[in-house]
Amino acid sequence: MMEITPEIKERLEKLQEKYAAMGQDMVSYLDGLLYADYLTYWDYIHLDTLLSLQTPKTPFPDEEIFILYHQITELYFKLVLHECKQITEKETISADFFSSRLKRMINYFEALTQSFSIMIEGMEKEQFLQFRMSLLPASGFQSGQYRMIEIYATDFIHLVAKDQREALKNEPIKKQFDQIYWQYGATELSTGKQTLTLKQFWKKYAKTFLDLAENVQDKNLWKIYLQLEEKGLANHEIKNLMRAFDVLVNVNWPLVHYKSAVRYLHRQPEEIRATGGTNWQKYLPPRFQKRIFYPELLTDQEKEDWGKAWVEEVLQQSNKNQSTNL
Repeated sequence: MMEITPEIKERLEKLQEKYAAMGQDMVSYLDGLLYADYLTYWDYIHLDTLLSLQTPKTPFPDEEIFILYHQITELYFKLVLHECKQITEKETISADFFSSRLKRMINYFEALTQSFSIMIEGMEKEQFLQFRMSLLPASGFQSGQYRMIEIYATDFIHLVAKDQREALKNEPIKKQFDQIYWQYGATELSTGKQTLTLKQFWKKYAKTFLDLAENVQDKNLWKIYLQLEEKGLANHEIKNLMRAFDVLVNVNWPLVHYKSAVRYLHRQPEEIRATGGTNWQKYLPPRFQKRIFYPELLTDQEKEDWGKAWVEEVLQQSNKNQSTNL
């Protein structure tokens, strides 16, 4: 018979205290533990369910790559939101806690940006141009989690369309929300009207976005940075992490999409419309939208050149590839 060691006795006493405090019978829980099956890896992460969630709409094999990568992307977004919630919901936040969570979010977006070659190089162009037509009006534009990350990251005025920011800077969030920048990325190229893609998106998420924006307006990442700065805790490392996060979300991430769009949708003499009819040529490049979470941390020249070098590099590479293929 196994000896009841002091360590086991101590833990049993702690368990007894725990269950007694909840008005529960510890022996019943021990019986449950006695008869429970061992946990397996595949059950813990619901592997079979996870691997069954890819349902292509066409027979083209590369469509499965397209689905899988977008699902992976959404899981990374969920990780970023997990960190945003930790930061904004913490009662008292330290500089170490803030910087450690920023580093996590930076790691997630770096992984996403670096992995986007799966989309840029990982599918046959002709397959993509055919299976994409069966996805209408669905679009990656409709990623609600990405929009939530933007809302958590900054003061809402920085998400307003560039030409409306000055006029709306002192208005309530509800009024600013009507001019949010991303709606202009889902307008029909020919008429300027809202696409079905955008109408679907607003119907599903508009209230969620507005509620979140109003809830975090005093505790978004920028406001928490200012609180740390006021206490003398916003050191040089934190400032650089904020700048790095800003660039990753607002320059590198949209521009790897731009690079993919150039590869798959750029065709002379005119570009192919993106899935859902979104205006990718004007919507994705940061130099047009000037999406900047933390402009206060940039010089005037840095704001002026925001995203410019990246776009020029992509277009030069695209023109070079087209000349090579002639």
